[in-house]
Amino acid sequence: MKDFSNASFPPEVISVMEEALDAAVASLPEPVHSSHVQALAEAILRAAHNGERDPIALQRLALLELRLVQR
Repeated sequence: MKDFSNASFPPEVISVMEEALDAAVASLPEPVHSSHVQALAEAILRAAHNGERDPIALQRLALLELRLVQR
């Protein structure tokens, strides 16, 4: 995983990120690989670190990034 050691999020943002990650993972076709989950989590962390707080936007950004990485 990328280095997010300097990132700090309040509990409400962590909740939003968890919601986004759960929804993103649930939308993937089976089988879901750990590398996909890791890529989604990293994308969500990056977007949240840049100020995004909408769980739907976080989910969509992560899924779009995953599609680009898979190509």
